[in-house]
This record gives sequence, structure tokens and C-alpha cells, in this order.
Amino acid sequence: MARNWDMAYSIIDVDTHITEPADTWTSRVSARHRDHVPRVEVAEGREVWLLGDERIGAVGPTAPAGWKEPMPDSPAGYDDVHPAAYNAQARLELMDQRGVWAEVLYPNVGGFGAQKFLSIEDAELKYECVRAYNDFLSEWCSADDRRLIPSMATPFWDVDNAVAEVQRCAAKGYRSVNFTGEPQVFGLPYLGEPHWDPFWSAICDYDMVVSFHIGSGEFNWDRTRVERRGFVEAYALQSIDLFTKNGIQVCDLLLSGVLPRFPKLKVVSVESGIGWLPFMLEALDHQFVEGGGRQERPEFKKLPSEYFTGQVFTTFWFEESAPQDVLGDRIPLENVLFETDFPHPTCLYDNVEEKISASLSHFSPEDRHQLLWGNAEKLYRVESPA
Repeated sequence: MARNWDMAYSIIDVDTHITEPADTWTSRVSARHRDHVPRVEVAEGREVWLLGDERIGAVGPTAPAGWKEPMPDSPAGYDDVHPAAYNAQARLELMDQRGVWAEVLYPNVGGFGAQKFLSIEDAELKYECVRAYNDFLSEWCSADDRRLIPSMATPFWDVDNAVAEVQRCAAKGYRSVNFTGEPQVFGLPYLGEPHWDPFWSAICDYDMVVSFHIGSGEFNWDRTRVERRGFVEAYALQSIDLFTKNGIQVCDLLLSGVLPRFPKLKVVSVESGIGWLPFMLEALDHQFVEGGGRQERPEFKKLPSEYFTGQVFTTFWFEESAPQDVLGDRIPLENVLFETDFPHPTCLYDNVEEKISASLSHFSPEDRHQLLWGNAEKLYRVESPA
């Protein structure tokens, strides 16, 4: 379908999600494995995702953009969700309507860090699920690979396989790598341990970007709280928990020594917001100094927070006060990116321009362009329209 190249594009959206089609895995593994990889079935009138015999999600709740009923109500399946959630051509058309030139894409079904595949006992099949997803996403983004930027899943439970998958996906044109920000909760080494050095090295070798998406580690929905206290309380608290966890993961990274060892490494904290940054970074430096960090960690030539600038990035979408309060003063503009989180429950959908105006109205046109476009264009090496 022809595109309106004369229209004004003003946004590069660094966090959107794909609603994986029902055959994403079943069409890419051998017949004998089809009952052991994610598949869609209908249960009580809703299309749900199963992994083995376990229900791991549903189609509708991760793609309610445009749905007229409030949460926790959600679409029943593909026929009720926005086609742009799962169809690449429809996504490009929606992007045209919103003035979005490019989007970075993240998963749903396997978990935001591919952690749901850990329940598969067969080691090779576990890795095959990651490969299948990455092959699918590469194909999906080929509808226009200048504008649709895939973030690859990682078999983080095996560092050698993780390195091999980085190499394989780099050859496919991937520039973004989705990784868990808290491997220790899965019984793996902490971020700063040498175990991960081959992975960080591969990322740098291929000039790729690592993403810590919220929910990429421990992600447990508190069903007891829902039953006893209601959906809204549980949902709001879980969201705050996820944002805070990403703040801790960023601090873990800044203390880990990884950034001094790999000065080319770029890491993005995705969907975590920006308002928490000033306090956490100031507190981190204070505790580091008071705890004797200068003596215990002589490899740190700077304070931990000073490694943030130039190597760590974060994203915002709904915040209005934080951009006005902290950007350009306590948080450098070049470390911040814009997202919509489409088509998730609290995404920006039909209010993108309204929210941008509320968040960035006091910025100069040049600074707005940097936040909405320039930083992402440079970080993800986006090919701009002619």
C-alpha cells in the first residue's frame, strides 16, 4: 500500500508491543513439538495462550487500545483488538495517522524478558522458542524495516546461547536486544559478575542496544489482592512495583562495574518512566560514598550516577510533571526517549498529541525534537524518511 511520504512525521516511538499471531510458534517448530510451544485455544469464549497445559496469558488483555470498556474488561480475541496490534500493514497505517515514523517492538506472550520459556524442560526446545519468536518478528518487521525496529528475545538462561542468538540476530539486522534486568531472581549470576562478560562484549561488537523492559524479571500478579481488595488497587500497586524494580535494576547496573568495563555499552530502561531518576541517582551516590565505595571499588573513576550519562537511557509516556521538573536540569535530555506503549492497557492511543503537549509544552522546538526523535534516531540508527 502506498504511503503518504509528504506527511509530517515527528515521533520515533521506542516502546510498542506486538500481539503475536496465533501461529507464531506452532508454524515454526516441528509437528511433534506443537503441543509444547505457545499456542492459542478458546476457553470460556476467550482466546487464550497455553504453554503445555498451563495458561500463560490471553490475546485481548494485552491489546485493549481503542477498547471502549474500562479495565479489567478486555477484548475476547483477535477479532476484537485493533488490527495494528498484530498486522504489520495496519501498524504502518496507524503510525502514518499519528505522525510516528518508527517504532521499537517488544513481545507479550513469552514475557517481557522471555522468562516464561523457562517452564519448558527441554533445553533445546526452550531455545527454539526464542529463535522462532525472533525469526517471526524479523519477518513481521520486513513490511518496512526502516520503520519497524525489532527487539530480539534472549535465551538468558544460557550465556553461550545468548551470545549465539545475538550473533544470529545481528546478521538479520537486529539492533535491539531484550534482556532481563534481574537474572539473579532466576538463580543466575548478578549483572556485574564475569559470567555475563561474553554477552556484554557481543552486544558492543555488533553495536546493539540492551533493553531492560519492565516485567522482564519477577512478575507475579497478586490474585489474592484482586479477590480481597479489587482490581484497581492490585493493578496500580503492581505497576508501581514494576517501575520501582526497574529503578533498582538501573542502580544495580550502575554499581555493577559493567559500564566502566564496557564503555560502548548502551542500556535502555523501557516503560519505567523518568520521575524516579533524580532521587534514586542521588541516593545511590550517597550510599556508595558513605559505604566506602571509593575504597572497595577502585575501578570506579566516577560516581555511579555519572555512568548514567551517555550509557543509560530511559523512557516516558504518561508523565506530565516529571519532564517539566527534571529534564534538562537534573536529567540530561540526551538520556530520555519517548514511547506510547501501544497497544497495552495504559498506552497513549488517541491522545498522543494531547499528552505530548501537556508534557513538553515548555520545551523549545529543538528540545522537543530531540526528545521525540533525535535521541532515538541516534541510539537505534534509524533511517529517516527522505
